[in-house]
Amino acid sequence: MADLASPPTGTTPPPARRTAFAEGVDTVRAAATTEPGRLRIIGALLALLVLAFGAVTAWQTTDREAAADDVLYKSQPLSSAAADIYRSLADANTAASSGFLAGGQETAASRQRYEEDIDKAAAELVTAASNADPGSPSTEFITRLNKLLPEYKGLVERARTYNRQGFPVGGAYLRYANEKMQDEMLPAAEDLYQLENRRLRDDYGDATPYPWAAIALGVVALAGLARAQHRDYRRTNRVLNHGLVAASAATAVVLLWLVVGHTVARSGLQSSYDDGVRSLNVLHDARIASLKARGNENLTLVSRGAETVKVTADGDEITLDKYDHEFTTDMGALDKGLSLAARLADDRPGEKPVATAESNMAEWKRRHTVARAQDDNGNYEQALALVIGGKDATGACFDGVDKNLAIALAHEEAEFRQAAGNGLDAMTGLSIGAAVLAVLGAAGALLGIGRRLSEYR
Repeated sequence: MADLASPPTGTTPPPARRTAFAEGVDTVRAAATTEPGRLRIIGALLALLVLAFGAVTAWQTTDREAAADDVLYKSQPLSSAAADIYRSLADANTAASSGFLAGGQETAASRQRYEEDIDKAAAELVTAASNADPGSPSTEFITRLNKLLPEYKGLVERARTYNRQGFPVGGAYLRYANEKMQDEMLPAAEDLYQLENRRLRDDYGDATPYPWAAIALGVVALAGLARAQHRDYRRTNRVLNHGLVAASAATAVVLLWLVVGHTVARSGLQSSYDDGVRSLNVLHDARIASLKARGNENLTLVSRGAETVKVTADGDEITLDKYDHEFTTDMGALDKGLSLAARLADDRPGEKPVATAESNMAEWKRRHTVARAQDDNGNYEQALALVIGGKDATGACFDGVDKNLAIALAHEEAEFRQAAGNGLDAMTGLSIGAAVLAVLGAAGALLGIGRRLSEYR
């Protein structure tokens, strides 16, 4: 019996069905053999190329504009806020130790300064928490600081209570509070500051690279349009095709706007970093060093030799007062920071406060040496007066350093905002403008090719 599934003897099996892609390729190949078909393909390719150029330009400029906006309005302000959190905490610790040194006669000014610093740190932590990304390392540091802050306040209040009553245990509580601040709170605040600085650098890295993909597509689109116009001229002897000229003009405008706009934006952002952010970071670090130095200077008198540290000098191990040794280290960092800030300052308003701070620091060192000599000779009250006394005390020098660093920071902050704002403004409207002009350019290319097609009808 014959196999029912087999085709009848002598018949040809039907041809295999071709795919839609294969049929499309054949259609395009057949169309390419005629001039109208070739023109349609050229028009479609030109339109797609111009639209791709506009789309990539809009995409890349949008990303860079967003990064520049983050630099100006998010990452740099958060970096400065993190530095302010550190400054407020360190200054509160300094104010607490100054008040403790005054004994039961703590001044209202010292108490007010401590309270203002604590309140400011708490408010800045709230602001930082509202701007930090949920689950980020920044949030972890902020949460830790929010937990430690009330613990620190409790220890300071206990130290004050016992100090007013004349109990020596008050000094132990203050040293414990200082250890919590120095070993837990300030490192967390510094980690937050460094983290936000890295985030700022990343935003600069996203905002400043040239959009090479868009630039390359723009050059290719212009070359394609020029080639199409040259082809049209050779076949028709017409010098200009209005549609293709309009498409070329739109593409050239976008490319020129892209290159010039991004160059200006890059220059502004680079200037904001070189003339603003670098100086701000150095000034913040110098201010932090001055606050650490002042706190350790006070704690030298609070501990009265109770805390020591062994260091090696000239091959010999010697024992030094822990806080006085750290004061020397901090003053060295302050000296280096002010020297670098002076080199980075690029105008008189930026140089003047730094120079004044350097003068204050030099006088501070001189007065500190005199105070330490008095303390080492057993003249504790004279040493105390030289540290927390009036205008002739080291405290006045510290206040001078801090005040002038604040002035320098305000000036550099203004320079940063001006330069970064100029960079952001240079990119404003570029993404939308590129998209609109690309659509107009694609339409011009299609109209120009359509005008030629109409000649074959």
